[in-house]
Amino acid sequence: MYLLIAGMVLMLLKYLQIGFVAELSWWWVLSPFALAVAWWAWADATGYTKRKAMEKMDQKKQDRIDKQREALGIKSRRR
Repeated sequence: MYLLIAGMVLMLLKYLQIGFVAELSWWWVLSPFALAVAWWAWADATGYTKRKAMEKMDQKKQDRIDKQREALGIKSRRR
């Protein structure tokens, strides 16, 4: 996401001819988009995104369990 935001800012600065970005080549200005594509390809190929999503779901599940145990007056087990 940060690479996309950086790419949008650089593209806007280049288009409006603001600052040092006006002097840069379009290849440099558009490179954050290529890096974002490479990042997403790597993250999907290695399972990084799926693993992070599962960790998030597991944390939500554990929080629900802890909340229910606390409501019942049972001490929760912390990992």
